[in-house]
Amino acid sequence: MGQHLLSGNPPVAVSLRHSPRARRISLRVSGLDGRVTLTVPRGVSEAEALKFAASKGDWLRAQLAGRPDCLSVAPGVALPVEGRLLRIDPGAGRGVRLTADTIEVPGPEAQLPARVQAWLKARARDRLSAASDTYAAQLGLGYSRITLRDTRSRWGSCSSRGALSYSWRLIMAPPEVLDYVAAHEVAHLAEMNHSPAFWAVVARLSPGYETPRRWLRREGAALHRYRFGD
Repeated sequence: MGQHLLSGNPPVAVSLRHSPRARRISLRVSGLDGRVTLTVPRGVSEAEALKFAASKGDWLRAQLAGRPDCLSVAPGVALPVEGRLLRIDPGAGRGVRLTADTIEVPGPEAQLPARVQAWLKARARDRLSAASDTYAAQLGLGYSRITLRDTRSRWGSCSSRGALSYSWRLIMAPPEVLDYVAAHEVAHLAEMNHSPAFWAVVARLSPGYETPRRWLRREGAALHRYRFGD
């Protein structure tokens, strides 16, 4: 995937993606981090695709305008949960409720960010515990504990004593990404390194792990743009 800069005010960075399956040129603005991707079908030159993108310059700038680096969680905000963008709405009852398109949060609006964060952390712990248990059982190994943190430098870690640590924000990523990170850290129970032997264990636990690994490198930073008042 190549990077190009469309001239204009302001210039727009565009990533080119060649796809033999695509039937037409298309532009996509990521709902997570505003990344612009230009898909180029087979038989279409990059020059032709870039000309198409340039013709959509005004539309692209309109899509990107006003996108803040950080986004405070509040009613009406779209928040990714397991890879799906869901709108936060006020809710009734006592607990947070998930629907096909929304996260319904009861209680005073001032408490909404903290309630959403607590709900995400609980969901993350459930999913990461289940994934870690599954992968550890496949290796016939055990871990000592699981800790959830909000780290920017890494998505997970495994100590020499078998303690697993994960970023709770993984619950916002697609499920296969969370599963990959769990497989990666559990693999360290067998190989405390990043040797070929380690990656062979990861491949056994998570076949095709390269795809979620690339997603995390490309899109992962955008999961930190959401602020919960902390």
